[in-house]
Amino acid sequence: MQTIHLRVNDKIFKNLMWFLGRFNKEEIQLIMGNNEFLSIQEYLIKELEKIETGTSEFISIDQLENELENTIQKYEG
Repeated sequence: MQTIHLRVNDKIFKNLMWFLGRFNKEEIQLIMGNNEFLSIQEYLIKELEKIETGTSEFISIDQLENELENTIQKYEG
């Protein structure tokens, strides 16, 4: 699947959204270019770069389970 970014004039935005809405989710997925999406995308790109360069830090399953258990206990009451 390909991704494109469009800057659309307000005059045709409603018509374009209507047209795109005629396709099913397997054909077109609408991704609104809001700040949340862009910040998540930037974060994921940086994380991928860390993995590719070997600078990422990983934890074991046991460490993850301990962290989750500690977090659950902290908020249980």
